Amino acid sequence: MDTEKRKIIVKEIEHWRRSRLLPEHYCDFLMNLYLDEGMEKPKSLMGVSASSVANSNWKIWIVVMAIIAALALSALNFNSFGMPMQIGISTLFVVICYVLGYRQYNKSPIVSCLLCGLASMAMIFIGLYLLHLYEVSSSYAYVGYVALCSLVWLINGLAARMGIFQFCGWIGLVGTYGWFLMRKLDNPGWFLLEISWIPVSIVLIWIAWLVHHTNKQSASILLLVGGLVWFAPEAITFLVDVDMSSRLIQLSFTGKLVSAGIALFLFRKKWVEWVM
Repeated sequence: MDTEKRKIIVKEIEHWRRSRLLPEHYCDFLMNLYLDEGMEKPKSLMGVSASSVANSNWKIWIVVMAIIAALALSALNFNSFGMPMQIGISTLFVVICYVLGYRQYNKSPIVSCLLCGLASMAMIFIGLYLLHLYEVSSSYAYVGYVALCSLVWLINGLAARMGIFQFCGWIGLVGTYGWFLMRKLDNPGWFLLEISWIPVSIVLIWIAWLVHHTNKQSASILLLVGGLVWFAPEAITFLVDVDMSSRLIQLSFTGKLVSAGIALFLFRKKWVEWVM
């Protein structure tokens, strides 16, 4: 096929992309198929081509500018709103970002991840800001809200199959467990810390084994989190006062590191199947 015909087909594919006559990944496939090595690929940013921006309708620009203006004005006047309106605006923003992220999942995974990330960050930071703004002094309220956000991240990660959100969700929930544990334990010793955390690690790894047949991504995340929780008792000693000598902490960490390495080597054929 000569160069002129290829250029015509490439322009037609760009038209299909702008008009959404074909899904984004089909257009990318056809574009790669018909582009010559010598031909320059149309410039794009996050799946939006330069030609689609240059040829966009003026109505789209008005809508985009109106949305930006509404967000800016809401942010500037946020403190002057009443609490119900603040919660409503924040919830609406988070929900819209999540919905747009889900809609973009097949068309542009990068944009989808960015939108879901923006929604997740907005949810936790705005929520904590509102708790601080209304002078909520109970630490249980803050930790409970972080746990709620972690649960939402976990559900979002499972629904959209995004590993980073699953990981953040599990870490948030594990951190919440650790906080409540330290509130109940006063200057805990080595044995008490170990029996408080090692069963959690084993349960997470066991769940990873249960789900690896149906969802390898979730299994790999659970295996990673379970491995991190395995060393949680030693990590806790950097944050709170414990009834343990530094020598005992070092010996415990070294022993668990060696045991984890041996277990990973002996069962490498098993756990590799979980994550690959």
